[in-house]
Amino acid sequence: MRLIKHPVLCNYYVTYRCNAKCGFCDIWEKPSPYVTLENVRENLLSLRQLGVKVVDFTGGEPLLHQQIDQFFALAKELKFITTLTSNALLYPKFAERLRGKVDMLHFSLDTADKEKHDTMRGVACFDFVMESITLAKSLGERPDILFTVFEDNKTDIQAVYEQICLPNDLMLILNPAFEYNQVGDQLSDETLDELEAWGRKKNVFLNQAFVTLRRDGGNHISEPVCKAASTTLVISPENELILPCYHLGEKSFPINGNLEAVYRSPEVQHQIATEGRLPACEGCTINCYMQPSFAVETSKYFWHSLPSTLKYNWKKGTWKQVFA
Repeated sequence: MRLIKHPVLCNYYVTYRCNAKCGFCDIWEKPSPYVTLENVRENLLSLRQLGVKVVDFTGGEPLLHQQIDQFFALAKELKFITTLTSNALLYPKFAERLRGKVDMLHFSLDTADKEKHDTMRGVACFDFVMESITLAKSLGERPDILFTVFEDNKTDIQAVYEQICLPNDLMLILNPAFEYNQVGDQLSDETLDELEAWGRKKNVFLNQAFVTLRRDGGNHISEPVCKAASTTLVISPENELILPCYHLGEKSFPINGNLEAVYRSPEVQHQIATEGRLPACEGCTINCYMQPSFAVETSKYFWHSLPSTLKYNWKKGTWKQVFA
């Protein structure tokens, strides 16, 4: 049964450009403009009208945008829950300007081994993550560590948890790797078992439904779990609405100053109706679209997702805004 029929999340790509070259991501390979402050202002107003609660200003590396703090200020004025994920290279530059504006601040860190992490990310950013943790905490922020789990770094979870997260009272978000466009990774059953055990520990967030979905073979077009297009609006740096999701990107619709009208148009609604049913959707496990998909419809994935979601939002205090 569908519980929420309006979109709840916006993945707002402020640029596809990135100052890292992660081997498990191909976004940084794209040429890209930067979004404009005027477009962001217009689109945030439309997102409120459409019922969106959470805005994730993303990329690429979102902190490459010189006006990123102004985007967050606008979003907070409009009562959005805001989220930012960064490799932390530029966080020290923006930390003071972002103070109090980011509800869910994530620093990407995939191992406690400096050389290994920098190799995985294609740039020397480990030291910047460590500096950013200290700086963020000094400003009263509560950052999280976002750990993307692969077969070759799963044994590093322990050190990140014990050496970095627990001493700093940080949430460790375990982000199981997924495959798309010939990049990414597929996790073994043994690794999924290990992740389930980690998810039960203090200060660790693992969406159990991610594990369940992988054990079930991912999304199936005959009975789709994915509700990407109806739960999540994807806005590109070119100020286009991308459907049914960023990674598939079948269609793009110029927004032209009226996101709400574009979203409600017959053409877009027709594209939304294909969510999870296109040939490329078979077997999909992309976390950033499955998380909202699990939240809007009662199913076993909803119930498997609920405990960890409540755990995280209770720890962060964002549950108050979810129900505001």
